[in-house]
Amino acid sequence: MPEIKTNASHTPHTLMLDNRHVLNLTGVLDVPHFDEQTITIKTDNSTLVVKGNMLHINKLSLDTGDVSIDGEINSLQYLNSSSKSLKSRLLR
Repeated sequence: MPEIKTNASHTPHTLMLDNRHVLNLTGVLDVPHFDEQTITIKTDNSTLVVKGNMLHINKLSLDTGDVSIDGEINSLQYLNSSSKSLKSRLLR
């Protein structure tokens, strides 16, 4: 039976959205960008883009990986981190 290798540094990621106004996340590594309309969140294997209106980060603890966001949340989109960016493809 072939051995299955796992990433030992994998951080579990969970997302809980309450009534499209409160978003609680775990497994967050970084928050590289945020404003009232867009928050970009990096997790272990992807980037999450949260879009809405009057977005506010209530809690941010990169030590524990917890983030709490409130506001009018309209969109959650995961971007695959394994795909190369346009810039990296052009500069080959």
